Amino acid sequence: MRDCGIDPARVTALKAREDARFAREHQRCRALLERARGSMPNGVPMSWMVSYNDHPPVFVVEGHGARFSCADGHAFLDTNIGDKSTFCGLDPEPVVRAVAARAAAGWQFLQPTEDAAEVAEELARRWGRPYWQFTLSATQANVEAVRLARHATGRDKVLLFAGNYAGHADELLVSYGGGGLREPYLGLASRSYGDVGLIDFNDVAALERALATREFACVVSEPALTNVGVVLPDPGFHDALRALTREHGSLLVLDETHTLICGPGGLTGRWALDPDVVVAGKAIGGGVPLGAYGMTEELAEVFVSGRGRDGREGELATGGTLFGNGLSMAAARAALTEVLTDETYARTAALGARLADGIEGLARGAELPWAVHRLYARSGWSLCGRLPRNAREADEDAWPEFSALQQVYLANCGVWEAISSAGPAVSAAATAADVDEYLAALGGLVTELV
Repeated sequence: MRDCGIDPARVTALKAREDARFAREHQRCRALLERARGSMPNGVPMSWMVSYNDHPPVFVVEGHGARFSCADGHAFLDTNIGDKSTFCGLDPEPVVRAVAARAAAGWQFLQPTEDAAEVAEELARRWGRPYWQFTLSATQANVEAVRLARHATGRDKVLLFAGNYAGHADELLVSYGGGGLREPYLGLASRSYGDVGLIDFNDVAALERALATREFACVVSEPALTNVGVVLPDPGFHDALRALTREHGSLLVLDETHTLICGPGGLTGRWALDPDVVVAGKAIGGGVPLGAYGMTEELAEVFVSGRGRDGREGELATGGTLFGNGLSMAAARAALTEVLTDETYARTAALGARLADGIEGLARGAELPWAVHRLYARSGWSLCGRLPRNAREADEDAWPEFSALQQVYLANCGVWEAISSAGPAVSAAATAADVDEYLAALGGLVTELV
């Protein structure tokens, strides 16, 4: 971490104070965590619930709009928004209504409902890919998109950008280390990395060298990296990415699971991008589990052809028993047609700009060299004054101890901060007053630091 004008000793002292306050004020949550350790590893049903924050998790009782409350009776303004899964808000009325009606009429049949056709047609309208398939998560959607690319191209390898997150599948979880590729988590199959290439985002020369081998079935990327803070593409990068994939016979898969909060058609729509496959998830279901991927007409023909690269008749390896279930489809139809409207996107983008302006003002007033990134409904900052161009720079500029202090300090102010690799975002349920509340809490931290 480069110098950013903040005394590390002050960060350590404030962190100890805030940790003690958090422990005092969340004794019921702590008791529930200890009880849960007897039946769940780490005391939680999914490991991210403890790994995403340095302070202990809270056990949630209920959530409405942009706020949730915990077992100790504390309410939190949610600026993590379920890592973008609750962009519609915590209990969007149209989704609640649709889910209740579908549940009363049955929600799982292993057969399609009319809602599925409505959702596919709406996604096609928004992203310009005419054919869609559904899963329960974006991870699964990315896995199936990669399989489709392999089937269509007759190639096995997948090219990724360092810092891009495309889900928790073995071949999509890879990073640099020790002079080569390595598994960033335990339990991954190292042999899968033989089919993976990894280069830096915004490095057109490296992209051209990799694709020129004509080994890669596809490139999988977010339009902007969102799991290392925000890394925006250089001017012309997406044009080069599209041109080079076409030139060398690789498909382009853009994962909009995080960036779909940027507009009705995500950044594909905002930036007029032209991928072969678009992947979406999280918010399109209004918080109900759902993943989806859309494809061109040419790929749809390959999808249903029933003939493999070796001429063997068969079926593409896709599907799951609960994929496309009636409940998820009903939720998505309501979310897309009644919540994720043009008006919602315009309003949340304005709130995101208000958030970014406020962060810049706080940094400027305290004479801190923060560089603030802007991505419609989402903001955040780099402490050392530059906006990173790739994951390596983002890692160099990260200060985990500061992020841990920031999270617990804001939690003690009634604001649930985003995970350290993200940055605050507003949901469709947020207001200008909520943004101001976030800025007031962050302002208190800045004052204490400087």
